Amino acid sequence: MNISHNTIELGDVCLDVIHKDIKNVHLSVHPPQGRVTISTPLRMDMDTVRMFAISKLSWIKKHQNKFRSQIRETPRECITRESHYYLGKRYLLRVIEHDAPPKVEIKHETMEMHVRSNTSLGKRREILDAWYRQELKNIIPEIIDRYEKAMDVKVSEFGIKKMRTRWGTCNRVAKRIWMNLELAKKPKEYIEFIVVHEMTHLLERRHNERFVAFMDQFLSKWRFHKEGLNRIPLQHESWSY
Repeated sequence: MNISHNTIELGDVCLDVIHKDIKNVHLSVHPPQGRVTISTPLRMDMDTVRMFAISKLSWIKKHQNKFRSQIRETPRECITRESHYYLGKRYLLRVIEHDAPPKVEIKHETMEMHVRSNTSLGKRREILDAWYRQELKNIIPEIIDRYEKAMDVKVSEFGIKKMRTRWGTCNRVAKRIWMNLELAKKPKEYIEFIVVHEMTHLLERRHNERFVAFMDQFLSKWRFHKEGLNRIPLQHESWSY
């Protein structure tokens, strides 16, 4: 694919322009600091791109301000009495040293992490991530199964991984969806929203009126869930949907 890169500066706003073999213009503002990209068709000249960017400047600044003002979680140190979240609920971590394989358990208002003595911070984070991943693997299949029947689609497989800029993705050809590991910390209805959103891409690739109509049909409260998800503090690495 032919791709070329340019930049446009509009006052204090710098835009990365990517010319490639596409039909439409795509404007994006990325967290955490509001980096702006414009993907344009190869035929579009820079003067036209600049005029388009100027026409969207207020929209760009609105979203940049939104990202920059959002509260962000500080990096987790995985120590006792530190706050951690699971399915939208806050738990106080309790680190328990034991001479056995590591595990994580929810006990009332506490998240217990059992680790061997001298377990490093990096390893503790890996243990917690593995637990979150398994929890999502337990939750997501039921949601997929329920909506496959309602939507008359088939998901061949799903995966869970860390993603910096998206809550989920969909590969329409392979019929595979990916979920962001961070979703394990969010309320279950938000996990359901992202699963349905990605499954809807099996019916419609773009975020157009047809896509919105499908979302309205299959999950009537999706706008409410989307707004709620966007209000939740972002982790220090930052991402958005």
